[in-house]
Amino acid sequence: MSRTATAPDQIAAMRHEPVDVRRPLEQTVPVVLASPHSGRDYPESFVRQSRLDAVSLRRSEDFLIDEIFGAGPSLGMPLVAARFPRAFCDANREPYELDPQMFEERLPAFVNTRSVRVACGLGTIARVVSDGAEIYSRRLSFAEVENRLATCYRPYHSVLKDLVAETNAQFGRVLLLDCHSMPSIGGPLDLDAGLGRKDLVVGDRYGTACDPKIVHRAEGLLREQGFDVARNSPYAGGHTTQLYGRPVQGLHALQIEINRSLYMDERRIERGAGFADIARRIGVFLARLSESIRTDLARVSL
Repeated sequence: MSRTATAPDQIAAMRHEPVDVRRPLEQTVPVVLASPHSGRDYPESFVRQSRLDAVSLRRSEDFLIDEIFGAGPSLGMPLVAARFPRAFCDANREPYELDPQMFEERLPAFVNTRSVRVACGLGTIARVVSDGAEIYSRRLSFAEVENRLATCYRPYHSVLKDLVAETNAQFGRVLLLDCHSMPSIGGPLDLDAGLGRKDLVVGDRYGTACDPKIVHRAEGLLREQGFDVARNSPYAGGHTTQLYGRPVQGLHALQIEINRSLYMDERRIERGAGFADIARRIGVFLARLSESIRTDLARVSL
């Protein structure tokens, strides 16, 4: 890989804590925002390991989704965002979803090597970026996995778990919004390969992670902002929604995927002309959701 492709203005080195926590002055609603894939601090050692140029390496990022949902803290909602990139360590996976072909040694028996996500090359330590390009020029050691889990994955989930528990203790219920972006066209590893996508996809793990009344209300509020919304297709929610969504316990998790073409240049990985408008509309959605939770949604299971 050309070293000129890793210039500081293209990839930021990891120089900070692995998790960014943005707390409101006062949490006023039982909503927590999470962004596991918007991290853009790339460890220099990881960049050296990769066969990809800087832009290609960033294709798996949920580019600036933490900023798109950035109005949350001003509306009384805490937001937690990974600073480490998804291509380095994916916090929206089980801790040990790994492709055995990527590693020098035999993996321990407890590792999940057979998930659909592993088969696609998108495990906890990804083999490819979202367009299917191979990341690494060599095999990894299992010790590298353990280091990434200790320094990135576990700190992220520790913070998120604490925020969910604090919110539940304060309000007796929680809605976790897991915030993502998606390519505008289905990629080679997707079920909808080559097909165009709606503006937003809301995922509730096929009704298992969130009360349907909450899902319906969220979809309605998003449509009020002019978004064309689908549910559970092509994304129904990942590890985060599955782990934290327990509706019968008052713990609700909902994944939101935003079509990247609405706000960015997907080829160059840059802000697009629509960025400010999409951030404004998502801010209005969060404000209206906050109002709903204080009134009628409080009478259902949230």
